[in-house]
Order: sequence, then structure tokens, then C-alpha cells
Amino acid sequence: MSLCVGGRPARTAIMLTAIAALIMLTPMLWVVILSFKDNASLMADTRSAFLPPWTLANYWSIVGEGQVFTWLMNSVIVALAMTVGVLLLASLAGFGFARLEFPGRRFLFVIVLLGLAIPEQAVIIGRHQMFSAAEMHNTYAALVLPGLSMPFGVFLMTQYFRAIPREIDDAARLDGASRLRIFWKILLPLTLPAQATLGIFVFFHAWNDYWWPMISATDKDMLTLTVGVAATQMNFAQAEGLGFLMAQAVFAGLPTLLVYLAFQKYIVRAVAGAAGQ
Repeated sequence: MSLCVGGRPARTAIMLTAIAALIMLTPMLWVVILSFKDNASLMADTRSAFLPPWTLANYWSIVGEGQVFTWLMNSVIVALAMTVGVLLLASLAGFGFARLEFPGRRFLFVIVLLGLAIPEQAVIIGRHQMFSAAEMHNTYAALVLPGLSMPFGVFLMTQYFRAIPREIDDAARLDGASRLRIFWKILLPLTLPAQATLGIFVFFHAWNDYWWPMISATDKDMLTLTVGVAATQMNFAQAEGLGFLMAQAVFAGLPTLLVYLAFQKYIVRAVAGAAGQ
């Protein structure tokens, strides 16, 4: 009897969580359902989304549109390049702030933290003028380089490196290991959960970024998928149909979902590690 009574709060919590999750997923499910409906049927009555027949015609239209795959490739290149760059720079900076002693270390770290309080919109004009002067707009470099400056990544890696016992460094130095070897071979593998979490965060940020790519990329062949899909929705919504636009939204969001599912165990491990610290 006690087990039954004691299990009720757990079952209630599970039911409430499931209901809350279903409510949060409702907009996503609505988008997916609309993406499988014929555009003419949706124009007549959106309630027909719940009634057969359903079709893959909207997705075949995306496959047949070569421009979408160009935008997809641009997003992949920009997101991967930004992720690798941020992981490398943030790891090096975090190692330096956490394990090395040099003049002005605390002051520089405070400057990095102040970067968290500066919104991107505050520097967008200066950034645009700088890249215009260098004639770098409509290039991958213009889309990637601004995103490499991520104070949050430096802060996260600094805190993670600080949590690693310094005795590991001392033992490695006694064996004749250089600082670079200690960083690359010993300490960096220990920060894999933090790197995975930061990498997913950066990838999502780069993939979903709309503000800077919209300003920097004016050539249609250099648009990222987010900007390209948004441009299609604004310019051709009436012509293409609601189902086609929903299919584009699903197509654009699917890669981020796959990335999260592939690396979610590292996120859980990083959160558990942070809670334990």
C-alpha cells in the first residue's frame, strides 16, 4: 500500500511532464502535419491537414530546387567552421586563464566577461563597415569570423579547466611534458563533455543565425539556409503555398535535431559534471 501511495507523486509528475512536453511540441507537430498536405487543400481549409490524403510533393519540390541545397551547404560550412574555430580558441584561452600565470590575466578575463553584456546589435554598424572596407562581404570568412569571438565559450572552458586538479600538470611536468603537450594530450581530452556542450551550442547559434548573414550575404548563392528560407517565405508565400513553406521549415530544422540527438549524452554528462562541482 505504501508503495502504491508513494508512487502516485512520481506518476503524477510523469503525467504532468508528458502533458507539458506535448503542449511544447504542438507547434512543431502542426508544422510537420502541414508539410505533408497538398497546398490547394490547405488554401481551401487548413482543417483538412488532419484528414487524408497526405503527400510528399512538398519535399520533392525542395529536392528539385537546387538553390535550397546551395543554402544548405553554406549553412553546413559556416556552422562547422565556426564550431571548430570557437572550440579551438575557447579551449586555448580557457587553458591560459585557468592554468597559466601571466601579467594582466585577471584584467583580461574581466574584459572577456564584459563581452557577455554587449549585444551583437551594438557593434553591427562597425562590423559592417570593417568588412566592407576589407571587401569581405559575400564570403565564408565574413560569415564565420565574427562568430569566433564568443566570451561564453571562453568562460565555460576556463571554469572546466579550473576544475581539473593541478596535480595532473605537476605529474606531467615531472615526466618532461611541455605545456603544449599537457594541454593537447592530457587536459584537453578531460574536457570533452564541456567541448561537446559548447560545440552544440555554437553549431545551433551559427545554424540559426539570421541577423549577420542577412546583412553580410547579399548574393543569393551565399545565403545561409535560415536567410534563404526566410526570403522565400517573404517573397513567394502566396505562390508556393503553406505546405511547401512548412516543408522548408522542417528541412531547415532537421539537421539541428540530428546533431542534438547524436550528442545529447555529452550535454547530460557536462551538466552532471557542472552540478557536481
